[in-house]
Amino acid sequence: MKRIAVVEDEVYMREELCNMLQKDGYVAEAITEFEDAARLLAALRPDLVILDLNLPEISGFQICQELKNKTAIPPVLVLTSRDQVKDELQAFHLGADEYLTKPCRKDRLLARVSNILKRYEGRTNLMEGPDFLLDQQTYTLYIHNTSVVLPKNQGKLLVALLSGGDALVTTEQLCVALWGTTEYIDENALQVNLTRLKKTMSGLEMKQRIVVVRGMGYRLETGVAP
Repeated sequence: MKRIAVVEDEVYMREELCNMLQKDGYVAEAITEFEDAARLLAALRPDLVILDLNLPEISGFQICQELKNKTAIPPVLVLTSRDQVKDELQAFHLGADEYLTKPCRKDRLLARVSNILKRYEGRTNLMEGPDFLLDQQTYTLYIHNTSVVLPKNQGKLLVALLSGGDALVTTEQLCVALWGTTEYIDENALQVNLTRLKKTMSGLEMKQRIVVVRGMGYRLETGVAP
């Protein structure tokens, strides 16, 4: 059952939205601590966030931006009384997936909710880093509100390193990831591909770096100086 978080300060509207979603078969979670909303949503990991922009203590724009800067990217449907084009454009610029203005017909809102959830169902191939997502089929990297398609060899290496988690990834494992075999290990070719990946990661200002463990292998570490 899909979980939807509702970030709305008006009590009547919040309750109405939650009831409507529950009747349509969703689990509805109300967020009422707005200043800490991004952290609460990250912990809740909903399938969708319905977000108002006019909130006390913090702007919905800021919450949207904080959400999209986190590793797990929940889709965001903005539902607001602000009907200015500039507000809509800013919301999309910050990563919102839909923008609806109040008052909004129930069937229209539910249709948009359903469409967004269907679009995101295909994201099961995503791997998470501390500030990015990586599609392990297309090697598309989602980071800093943008997307970059990595060259195939760089994508294969990053998938292998991410799969290792905090553990060491050996030279042999990386060779298998690149060429499907360890029969002919070409250290020079491996180093060339790793250097290219390091350069890409540095250029994208990723938090993680590839660290060499001499004589053993490689791993990803966060907050390591290049």
